[in-house]
Formats: sequence, C-alpha cells, structure tokens
Amino acid sequence: MKIGIDIDNCISNFDDTLLEEYLKHDKTLRNTGIINDKAKHFSKGMFDWTDEEEKDFYYANIESFAKKLRPLQDAPLYIQKLKEEGHKIYIISGRNNGEYKDPYSLTTEWLQKYNITYDKLILTNKHEKTKVCLENKIDLMIDDNTSICLDLLKNGIKVYKMNTRYDEKELPLDRVSTWEELYIKIHNLFIKTDNTKFNVILDTDIYNECDDQFALSYLLKSPDRFNIEAITVAPYHHDNSISIKEGTDKSYNEILKICNWLNFDTTNKVFKGSTGYVVNDYNEENDAVNNIIRIANKNEKTYILAIGAITNVALAIKKDPKIINRIEIIWLGGNSLLSKHNREFNFEQDVQAVREVFESKVKLTIMPCKNVASNLRTSIYELEHYLKDKNELCNYLCQRFYNDGIHGIKERRIIWDISVIAYMINKDWFETEEISCPNIKDDTSYELTNNKHKITIVNYLNVNKIFNDLFKKLGE
Repeated sequence: MKIGIDIDNCISNFDDTLLEEYLKHDKTLRNTGIINDKAKHFSKGMFDWTDEEEKDFYYANIESFAKKLRPLQDAPLYIQKLKEEGHKIYIISGRNNGEYKDPYSLTTEWLQKYNITYDKLILTNKHEKTKVCLENKIDLMIDDNTSICLDLLKNGIKVYKMNTRYDEKELPLDRVSTWEELYIKIHNLFIKTDNTKFNVILDTDIYNECDDQFALSYLLKSPDRFNIEAITVAPYHHDNSISIKEGTDKSYNEILKICNWLNFDTTNKVFKGSTGYVVNDYNEENDAVNNIIRIANKNEKTYILAIGAITNVALAIKKDPKIINRIEIIWLGGNSLLSKHNREFNFEQDVQAVREVFESKVKLTIMPCKNVASNLRTSIYELEHYLKDKNELCNYLCQRFYNDGIHGIKERRIIWDISVIAYMINKDWFETEEISCPNIKDDTSYELTNNKHKITIVNYLNVNKIFNDLFKKLGE
C-alpha cells in the first residue's frame, strides 16, 4: 500500500511549537497572553495582535520555527514499522508555498535528523495535494487539514485525519490522535492475521492453457497472503475448435476440480462470466460481473487478478463506475512498451474492454506478456524434478504442462499467469514504472501520452525467486 503522510501536525509538533513561540513573542509585545483559548487558530483572535503584527511575526520566523519542530510521539517508530511491513511511504507536504527559502533542504535535513524513513518526498502546496496523491496512486493519506481531507475523500482516496486543537469535530472524518492509534487502524485495514492478506478476485480463462491451473494452485497455496473472495470465469475461444460457452463450462469445472484437490470451499465463490466480448457489443448480465460489483462494494479494497480477457472487469466498471475507487486491477495482457504491437491473446480478444478499463481511471497495473512474463519459461524436466509424485495435483499439473490440450505436446512452455500471483505475494521481485495512461491505436499498439492519469507497468521480474516460491508451495 502507498501511504502519504503530511509533515506538520502529522509527523511534527507544528502547532505546539508555534504556540510556544507565540507565547514568547506575546510577552515582548504587550504581555496580554491568550485572550480567547477557543479561537480557531493563532491568527484568528487567540491573541490581541493585529493581523499585520501576526503576519509579520509568522513570516519572519517560520523558517526558524520549522527547524525547532520535534516528531510527534513514536512517529518515527511506527513509520519505520509500516515501511518494514512492505508499505511505500510518501512524505507529501504543503511546504512549497512560498514561506521557505529552500523547503526541500530544510525538510530533508529535518527528516534525516530524526531518522524518519520514507520512499519519496514530495513538496507541493495545499491546493495541489489531491492532484499529487492521484498522480502517485496514493492508497491512504494522513493529513491534518480538514478541507484537504474532504477533497481527498471526494476523489476516492482513503484518509485518516490527524486531530488538532482546531478540529471541526462534527465533520464525517476518520480521526486519530496518536501514532499508536494510527498504526493499529492501518494495520487493521489489510491485516487479518499476523501477515498482510489481500481481498482478491481471480478472473481466469483457466481451461485455455496450462498456466492458469498453476496460477490458481499458487493462489490457493498462499493462504497467508490472500483472502479469496471469488474466482470468476473469463471468456476465451479458439477459432473452429471451441466456443466461448464451451470454454466457460470447461473452465468452471476445472476450477472446481483444482479447488477440491486443495480443500478450498467453493460455496458461493465460483462464478461463470461473459459469453461474449465488449468489442462485439456484448453487455449481458452474468454472475461474474454481478459478484465483482458486490464484492467491490463490500470491501474497503479488493484486488482483481485478471489473467484472461478483461471483459468481465470492463463490464463491472461499466455497470457500476463507482467501484473504481474500491478496486485495484493487476492484469496480464498486451506486451511491453518495447514491443511495437499488442497482438497477444488476452489483449486481442477484447480490445474494446481494454480501452474501457484504461479510460476508467481505475488503479491499474499491467503485467506485459512479451519481454516480461515471457521470461517465466520452464521445462517438464524441471517440473518433474520439483513436483512429480508430491501429490495428485502436482502430477496433474505436470501432465497438463506436457500436453495442454490446445498446443500439443511440448517439453518447454511459459507459465505466464503465475506472474500476477507472484506480484501480489512479493513486489520486491518486480521492477515497475508509472506512466501516463497510453492510448490504444486501431492496430492494438500503444500511443504514449504525457498528460493522462497514471498506470503502473511491470518492466522486469525475478524468475528464480518466483519459481522457487512456486515449487516450494506446490510441493508442500
């Protein structure tokens, strides 16, 4: 999860420091003291200063005040814990507002002084915070400014409002007062046991090749990471050999068979999906689409792991656009940016569905086939070395790998679909890049842009670490 954190009043004791300094200055000014302890702010009638006196004092001294700030209790400790648990920490401050000579140096020195760890520091102004969070795909923002919090919520970003002495308590915000309380809330967002577990839907054309069977088995054998909400059947067909309806039925039965081997209760979990494509104006009701919407609206966050044509997902977004704020899609489809086209099975089957998902502005990670997932090549000899006779499922996977029923007997194949499962298990095995969402041309190629919403594209994966984890889990 990407966590954005404001500095002043969220990491630092900004208001407490300012109050100390204002009280000191008041003694040298008229020594009247606080005349209204219920004032909304120091500058709003707390002291008997004129507006000019207050502004002159603030702007002349804000830089020295910032250097005197101290971290809130346990803030560095809990930020470090969040980082160690795999979250990305983005420090997003409104200090680029003209009040500081060199806000970046001042801020980095202060963060270093108090050993506050982070992945990225972004200095902006308060009017641009929502834009910055959207551009950087922030999942959760911690801020003390009420208007910023409300705007972030309006744009679909989860917010925790850090309490201050000036809060408007009647507003509907999720509030915290300490870093211990904040850490527990974040911990409970995604952690159901001692490890992070993600609510997931696997959308799969599982009978198409052998790689989906490996992906589903890998998912089921990683219960410490996944709360499997549903397994939905994605459409596929092969010209003159199998219809979408036939492929859907075969996939449905294949899912039940593998789940049965691994003792996964499929009650109200497996749903047949689309029997046509958006590109052909298919828009019928089906169980997969309806349950994707149901699950998305039920959970705070649901990850859709899509390893086939993205038709079901596109139709769900089309039917209920609001779910884009509650889902994140990781899709195996298309090719890398180095490729000149996307003539690839998942992409080509329903190009219009791809367009609609791209343009929806949903949080999206693309796992390209050529040049990325294509590196996940193994052989029947390696599989049999690690998996043969370990259990009935492993023997079936070896047999299916050797002869997938579609492409004939092969000794070596690419197990494409495990890439998406592995990405959710450990993102350190991957290298990604955020890009402006590309346009999709008529020939399926990408047209790069520089002014659209951001998506994530995977550029590299660590084959050895993925296969080591896969073989270990399947063979257990």
